Amino acid sequence: MKVVYIAGPYRGENAWEVEKNIRRAENMAMQVAELGVPFICPHTNSRFFDGTLTEEYWHNMTMELLRRCDVVLVLPFYEDSAGTIGKIKEAHYMRRPVLYNIGQLKDWLWEAEE
Repeated sequence: MKVVYIAGPYRGENAWEVEKNIRRAENMAMQVAELGVPFICPHTNSRFFDGTLTEEYWHNMTMELLRRCDVVLVLPFYEDSAGTIGKIKEAHYMRRPVLYNIGQLKDWLWEAEE
C-alpha cells in the first residue's frame, strides 16, 4: 500500500497564517483519505506544539517521516517555504514522485496499480 506525504508551508507571519496553512494541509489530507490512501500530514501531527522543541528536531522528524513515504504531495503556495523546498529536494534525491495536486496523485496511484 502506498503512503502519501503531504508537504506545504507551516510557518506564517502570525498564528492565523499558521492556522490557515494547517487547514490547507488538513483539507488535502482529507482528499487523500477519501481516495482510501494512507497519508502522513505533519501539519496536524504537531499542530499545537509550537515552541516546545528545537527547529532541528522538527526538521529531522519531518524528514524521517518523508523518507518512509512513497510519494510527496505538495500544497499550493509552497514557493516561499524553505521547509517545503527542502522536502521536494529530498524527495527528488530519493527518486520519489513529487506531485502538486490531487489529480496528479489519482493518476500516479492508477499507474502504480498496473
